[in-house]
Amino acid sequence: MKKNIPFAKQFLFKSQMCLCFLLLNLIYVQAAPETTFNVKNFGAKGDSTTLDTQAINNTIEAAAKAGGGTVYFPAGTYLSFSIRLKSHISLYLDQGATILGATPSGDVGYDAPETAINDTFQDFGHSHWHNSLIWGENLEDISILGPGIIHGKGLSRSGPYRAPIGNKAIALKLCRNVILKDFTILYGGHFGILATGVDNLTIDNLKIDTNRDGIDIDCCKNVRVSNCSVNSPWDDGICLKSSFALGFARPTENVTITNCSVSGFDRGTFYNGTYQRNEGHLVPDKEGPTGRIKFGTESNGGFKNITISNCVFEYCRGLALETVDGGLLEDVTISNITMRDIINSPIFLRLGGRMRAPENTPIGALRRINISNINVYNADSRFATLISGIPGMILRMCV
Repeated sequence: MKKNIPFAKQFLFKSQMCLCFLLLNLIYVQAAPETTFNVKNFGAKGDSTTLDTQAINNTIEAAAKAGGGTVYFPAGTYLSFSIRLKSHISLYLDQGATILGATPSGDVGYDAPETAINDTFQDFGHSHWHNSLIWGENLEDISILGPGIIHGKGLSRSGPYRAPIGNKAIALKLCRNVILKDFTILYGGHFGILATGVDNLTIDNLKIDTNRDGIDIDCCKNVRVSNCSVNSPWDDGICLKSSFALGFARPTENVTITNCSVSGFDRGTFYNGTYQRNEGHLVPDKEGPTGRIKFGTESNGGFKNITISNCVFEYCRGLALETVDGGLLEDVTISNITMRDIINSPIFLRLGGRMRAPENTPIGALRRINISNINVYNADSRFATLISGIPGMILRMCV
């Protein structure tokens, strides 16, 4: 016969079981490794005047030693020189958080540009990465995320090319599995983003309002650029390149660019929503703002398997596909593009023989280029769509 257990004993038994479960759970939580590292816990002030460089880099080091994790920037303005990324690390910029590029003073400033593997066939900016606000080399599984801002106020858009001057907001070399998502770049120097030899790169939902190049993708493979707005009146917006900066020719391949907009409004006025048009002739050729999507002109390794779709151009230059340094530009599909107030050729295709490349490099080729569904309104009547080659060399495309 089944015995009835008094209610009080049942309650006591269940209470003891719940207490044991809570204790075990508490022990597990305490034993779990830390995965979020708040920069303020490592001494960062975020007050816009205290130099937080060391505190930020100490936070990254701590996260790396723990096996990886998120380096968290709560609301605040973090004045900094060079921030050195590590593998398996995510920087997260919360709403209201700004990483502010400091202005060098005397010998204090950004990391020195490293010795270049090769700087013969491309300019200084493409040949160095360490002289940047945020940089990483030979890393894997890294990301910069969140709705905050990277403001390169103290960066240079040109020279002098020596320490302690910094000239890039984000520079990555020979990395893989990289995600850049949701943040804003203001005044990124020579490059808002320079990615060289980066494989499996995702760039999504960025807002960039800068004073030279927006996004440069150089010698990269398996790249996805989506939902980005790039305003770069003084240089190119989204630019694919294949330079000799790695010391050998490497193509940029397997790239998708979709649902993006590029423009050439006055610096800072895209971000603040005023969309002004008063600086348009400050670019070197005096032909008005740049701000376009472009392939080249650094083109040693060439380009292949590229698709560009559903993009908007406004008050900037048109689409440019160029290979002039020996690389092949092939298997490209461009579709569903709308352009308004274009200040030069809406479509410019160029096979050239500049040959800034090792001796005896053959001239490249453009082939299997498909361009369709392009809508252009109010393009400058002085410029036609141009398809330009070299005598004896064949361009194969469908427009």
